[in-house]
Amino acid sequence: MSARRTTRQSADPESPARGQADLARLRRVTDREIARTSPPELANLPAAFWDEAVVVHPPAKQPISLRVDRDVLEYFKAQGPRYQSRMNAVLRSYVAAMRARDARGAERPEPDGDRSGGRRPGRRGPV
Repeated sequence: MSARRTTRQSADPESPARGQADLARLRRVTDREIARTSPPELANLPAAFWDEAVVVHPPAKQPISLRVDRDVLEYFKAQGPRYQSRMNAVLRSYVAAMRARDARGAERPEPDGDRSGGRRPGRRGPV
């Protein structure tokens, strides 16, 4: 695999690249237009709403190679783009649940099916 990254340009020169805001267009939007198109839960926010806001940077991701069952992968891919992020969210939710259970001192359930500790038959050593 080449180390060089490639990008595809949009056919519409007025359209920004995916993931990038069209800053010129955003600067032209009026307060009235913002209020008209904003969701109802954002209406009438108190003046001090952002006073204690802090920037939260997402944790760095670790690239890995992961083998999953075909049906599991097909399920996540069928949900649309960003399936890997959804898979990560499911794993993060599981980790949070297990940490909460550990904090309560509860026992972990035995995994279903394979009791080999993740090793393939005939294989020795760590997974």
